[in-house]
Amino acid sequence: MEHKIGPRKRIGLVAHDNKKPDLVEWSRFNRRLLADHDLVATGTTGTLLEDELGVGILKLQSGPLGGDQQLGALIAEGEIDFLVFFWDPLEPQPHDPDVRALLRLAVVWNIPVACNRASADFMISSPLMTSDYERQMPDYGSYIDRYSAGD
Repeated sequence: MEHKIGPRKRIGLVAHDNKKPDLVEWSRFNRRLLADHDLVATGTTGTLLEDELGVGILKLQSGPLGGDQQLGALIAEGEIDFLVFFWDPLEPQPHDPDVRALLRLAVVWNIPVACNRASADFMISSPLMTSDYERQMPDYGSYIDRYSAGD
């Protein structure tokens, strides 16, 4: 199954506290490219980016207060096309299960994920960011059938 994504993408933006300056700097550098897309971010990150970029951003809750889960729900509903998540691999997070769940959902629904500046640079500069794209959607029908039979 395919899901057509137009040239205007819906980009999820998240950063752990120690990585927020990196995401702000990356976003400032890519301001023109980001302005052509719809941006969604967890609370504090969204506020920082909105102030820096001067563009509207749909702000969810702060990550530890449910923002990661809100973003995951948007992914599961097909509302996010690309995730930029600058996570901190060296600092334990109190909401680590939510972080893992968000990354897992991105993989489950075949969403491109950039976890650092290098991967974000490669992805945002791809010609696919400004053109139509047919994202392959996994078919979970047999999985759903298998587990709903036990209900």
